[in-house]
Amino acid sequence: MRAMVLAAGLGLRMRPLTLERPKPLLGIAGSTLLGHALHRLAATGVTDAVVNCHYKAEMVAAYLADWPRPRIRLAPEPMLLETGGGVKAALPHLGTDPFFVVNADILWTDGAVPALRRLSQAWRDDAMDALLLLMPVASSFGYAGRGDYRMAEDGRLARRAKDEAAPHVYAGVQITAGRAFDGSPDGAFSNNLVWDRAERAGRLFGLVHDGGWYHIGTPEALAEARLILEPVG
Repeated sequence: MRAMVLAAGLGLRMRPLTLERPKPLLGIAGSTLLGHALHRLAATGVTDAVVNCHYKAEMVAAYLADWPRPRIRLAPEPMLLETGGGVKAALPHLGTDPFFVVNADILWTDGAVPALRRLSQAWRDDAMDALLLLMPVASSFGYAGRGDYRMAEDGRLARRAKDEAAPHVYAGVQITAGRAFDGSPDGAFSNNLVWDRAERAGRLFGLVHDGGWYHIGTPEALAEARLILEPVG
C-alpha cells in the first residue's frame, strides 16, 4: 500500500497566506492540509508515501522529518513537473502495484466507510488504469466551476465538452497504476493527459464520494472551512 501526495504547488491564489509557508502546511482542524492527507492514508494501511515539494521545500522537509507513518520519501522538484510529471518521476519509488494519489490542497470527511477504503474496494486491476474520487458539483465546497466528468452506469467516465457542464468534479484523490504512464512524456505534464488516454481506452472510472469535501483554494475558502470544521470553544 503506497501513495503519492502532490504538495509542490505554488499556492498563488492563497496569497498572502502562502508568502510565509507553502499551502500544504496551512493549518485547519487540528492539523495541516498535508497532515490530514497523510493521516487518512495511514489509517487506510498505507505504509509508504512519496511527497513532492517545490515552493519552500525546506519547510515541507522539516515538517515531515519525524513523521511517524506512513514512511515518507521526499521528492523535491527543482523545476515544477505538474501533476502527471510529478507522479511519473516518483514511479520508481511507488512499485508495480496500484497506488493512491492525493492532492494536498483539498480536505475531505468520510462517510460510513472511509473514502480511501471505498476506492480500494472498488478497484479492478483488469479493467482500470485510474479510478477517480468524484464529488457532486452541487454539494462541493469552494468550487465554482462547471464540473469535470459525466459517469456512466458502470462507472466509466467521460470528460465534459468545453461548452458543457458536468455533474461531477474530480475530488483530488485517485487510485492509479504505473502502466497508465507508459509512453507519457518526460518532464512536466498534467494528469489530464493520462486520464484522457485512459478514457479513450475505456479504462477511466469514477466513484462518487459520500462524505464532505472542501476545496481550499483561497484565504476566504480556508476561513470558511475552518468555521465549519473547527469546534467553537
